[in-house]
Amino acid sequence: MIFHFFRVGCKQVNKSTKETRHDNETVKAPLFPKDLFTKEQLENGAVVCHILGVIYMFVALAIVCDEFFVPSLDVIIEKLGITDDVAGATFMAAGGSAPELFTSVIGVFVSFDDVGIGTIVGSAVFNILFVIGMCALFSRTILSLTWWPLFRDCSFYSLSLMVLIYFFRDNLIYWWEALILFCVYIAYVTFMKWNVEVESCVKKLISKNKVTRVRSTDQLMPAVSSWEVFW
Repeated sequence: MIFHFFRVGCKQVNKSTKETRHDNETVKAPLFPKDLFTKEQLENGAVVCHILGVIYMFVALAIVCDEFFVPSLDVIIEKLGITDDVAGATFMAAGGSAPELFTSVIGVFVSFDDVGIGTIVGSAVFNILFVIGMCALFSRTILSLTWWPLFRDCSFYSLSLMVLIYFFRDNLIYWWEALILFCVYIAYVTFMKWNVEVESCVKKLISKNKVTRVRSTDQLMPAVSSWEVFW
């Protein structure tokens, strides 16, 4: 009997604070609002109302992005005089990641779990593979793509993932670690200010030792400008 009460005591539920204790560890219960429908009503077809609500939110999000967000982004690009890839990597990325931000906020302060981490890291794979692939398949015009934006963003993304993995080695994120992650993003945005200069510099270094093939022989020789040939 005493052993039974000891085992029950290891898991106590405090109804006033909605907290569950597991071996001296406090686990807070989720703070989701109560569903309007009961479990029996959902099983009898009321779940269709939830599905219609999700579809409505998707349609509303598409209308807002198409009618307001994209035109406002065009105005920002024109006023600030920045390139399309920089705008897409900063303003567009911030707007597109807003749902992930609120998902993380709800995961931390409402559901008390780590759903935000999986959403943020997993969405990058979805954006790189699915979104780019679908845009290329259904585009009505020819898209002029270069390797630099992909190389730039993948480099920063790899760096941020390595920092995140290092901070997660103890399954805890302290405030100074979160501050470092935020500073990495600030460094990424600051880098965008000199994106054009860095891109031209990197491309010059790559094409510096470019060679051309001579038609008469199979040997390779460095590329020479017409001015140097004249002298």
